This record gives sequence, C-alpha cells and structure tokens, in this order.
Amino acid sequence: MNYELFIAKRIIAAKQYKSSISSPIIKIAIIAISLGIVIMMIAIATGIGLQQKIREKIAGFNGHIQITNFDNNYSEITLESVSTNQEFYPEFKEIDNIDNVQIFATKAGIIRTASDFEGIILKGVSNDYNWRFFEEYMVAGKLPDFSQDVSTDVLISQEISNRLQINLGDQFNVLFVKDDPSKAPWLRVFTAVGIYNTGFQDFDENFVIADIRNIQKMNRWAVDEVGGFEVLISNFDEIEVKSIEVYEQTASTLNTQNVIEKYPAIFEWIGLFDNNIYLIIAIMILVAGINMITALLVLILERTQMVGILKALGASNVSIRKVFLYNAGYLIIRGLFWGNLIGLSILCIQKYTGIITLDPETYYVTNVPVYINIGYIILLNIGTLLLCLLMLIIPSIIISKINPVKSIKFE
Repeated sequence: MNYELFIAKRIIAAKQYKSSISSPIIKIAIIAISLGIVIMMIAIATGIGLQQKIREKIAGFNGHIQITNFDNNYSEITLESVSTNQEFYPEFKEIDNIDNVQIFATKAGIIRTASDFEGIILKGVSNDYNWRFFEEYMVAGKLPDFSQDVSTDVLISQEISNRLQINLGDQFNVLFVKDDPSKAPWLRVFTAVGIYNTGFQDFDENFVIADIRNIQKMNRWAVDEVGGFEVLISNFDEIEVKSIEVYEQTASTLNTQNVIEKYPAIFEWIGLFDNNIYLIIAIMILVAGINMITALLVLILERTQMVGILKALGASNVSIRKVFLYNAGYLIIRGLFWGNLIGLSILCIQKYTGIITLDPETYYVTNVPVYINIGYIILLNIGTLLLCLLMLIIPSIIISKINPVKSIKFE
C-alpha cells in the first residue's frame, strides 16, 4: 500500500486543512496556477492563431510558391509570359502534398470613377483557380465564373468599394498603360459581382480578381501564355522543403519563390511571436512555482509535529517528502483544472464571437484569431505539473532538518 498517498489524502480531507493558517496561502497558490495556465493558453492560442491567419492570407493572394519567368522583377506585376506547356502543369506528379497548381497574371491599372481614381493590381485567374480562400471572406455578391467566354466580372475588396463608392453590380472603368507611353491607355469596363474583406489592408486596397484572358489580350499573349503559376501546399510547415522540390521539377528558365522569400519582413515579424510565447510561459511557470514553494513550506512548518511523529515511527525523510509532494500535486492539479476551464471558455468565446478586435493596419486581421489544439493543451498541463513539482523537490529538503524530539514537544 502507498501509505504516503494515503496520508496525503487524509491531510487534504481533514477539516483543519481547510480552516488552517495555511488555507489563504494555499488558495493564493491555486489562483496563481490557474491564472498562469489561463495566460499561457491565451498566449499560445492567439500567437499561433495570428501566425496561421497571416500566413493563410498571404498565401491566399499569392499562393504558397510562385513559379515565374526569370526575367520578371520582384514586384507584384508579371512582365514576361510563361508557357503553360510545362510538365508540372496541371499537377506535380512526383511531389506529394500539393493541393493545386493554378495559373495567374497581374497588371497594374487605375480605377477611374466620376469623382475619384485609385491605383490597383488586376490579378487574372482562370477556371483552375482555388476559390476556397475568398469564399471565407466574401461579404456580398458571388464569386466570378471564368469557365465560359471571356468575362468582365470581377471580385473587388470592401476597401476599394468603400473608397471609390463601387457597389455590387456596378460597372467601372479601369485604365491600363500601354508599353508605349505615348499611346492612349487601354480602357476596360468591369462589373463588380462580388465583394470580399480579408482584413489584410495591404492586399485588400490593391487586388481586383478578374479573368486572366483580359490580361492576355492586353499583353498580346497567346492563350497558352500566362504570368506564372501558383502552387498551393497542404502543410505550410513544409514550405521550404516543397520550394526546393518544386524548383527541381521546373525548367532552368523558370524561377520559384515562396511567400517567406517574397515577404521576409512580415514573416520575421510573426516569427517573433514564438519568442513572446516562450517568455510568457517561462514567467508564468516561475510565478506559479514560487507560489507553490511558499505554500509547501507553510504546509511543512504547520505540520512539524506530524513530521516528528512520522519520523519517530520510522518513516524516512524521502517518504515524508513524498507525502507533501503528493499534497502539492493535488493543489497544482486543482489549479490546472480551474485554469483550463476558464482559459478554454475565454478562447471558445473569442473563437466563435470574435469579440476582441484588432487594428488590421497593424496586425493584418480584424479580430484576435484563436488556435485551439488538444495536443498543446495536454503538453502545457503536463509540463506545468512536472516543472512545478521539480521546483518543489529542493524546498522539501527542509523536512530532513526537523528533529523528531523537538517537534513532538512543540505543543
């Protein structure tokens, strides 16, 4: 029989335990652990959630990997065409975890209305385009259909709609500069059939999604000439590996660039979230551990006579230390229980209501995104429990300093 656990349970169940001098200190320790786990859960869930949401939005506008001609510059505009007669199109047969390969082309233009004008990037796509990203962020209208004849239907952002007063179903003019600046620009008339809002203002204020055949016609490209290819992968964590594999499967005249290489500043910024998460976890566990050390020392000092009696009966210092560590473990688990309950409640409320908002100009999202994964929650709880118990091993050595003769005569 594990008599150390038996004694620990008796101590926990005793009425004196709940009304003793140590009771307020124990409650403070439990509250500290609960608050610590709540803050750690929120830090991890929102940090990872923000990283994933920003990655998702950048990939939604650019794909995970872009394949273009080496002659193109590194702006958002495709200058040189690429033939669609490639071995990897419409799919990479020798690379797994590739969701889609889709053609695209971009061209700079100016939307002109009766009272205003705005520079935009017209992104041309075809019927192989994966609309899953824009489906999530549609606020009005429908997605354009480019499977039939050349279409003038376009998808615009709510940002452009508000700034230029272009409503659903409105037609508007777009000017495109020709290769020869001395010639009059092209004038194209498009119809807004859908409005999206991703909250990523850098993209929302620029991109208009249209039929790629409009750009092919203006650039005098053949039907098999496009600006490039976008590759969508299943797992973003594999983007570096997949970039190399894609590069190896493309012709020597083509260049591949993933979104991390294309937008290094943004990815360096969101990479700093990991450091913040690690720092918060370290501080919270340290605070919880210190509170538990205080509670343990008070528990030991409060039961000095019991320690003396156990020693007189032949109990070893290790066994007595186990009694108090079991006791401390119970307190830690109580704190973890309430912390998980409160933390998950807060995260679920935010996840399904989006009650806490953010400035999209700074964070690229309109509300705090939440990532909930049972795996990291279990690891966080196990890690907190083990680290707190490890921190309690050294202060529990005070038990070996208690003299049974003096402690029994204490009262």
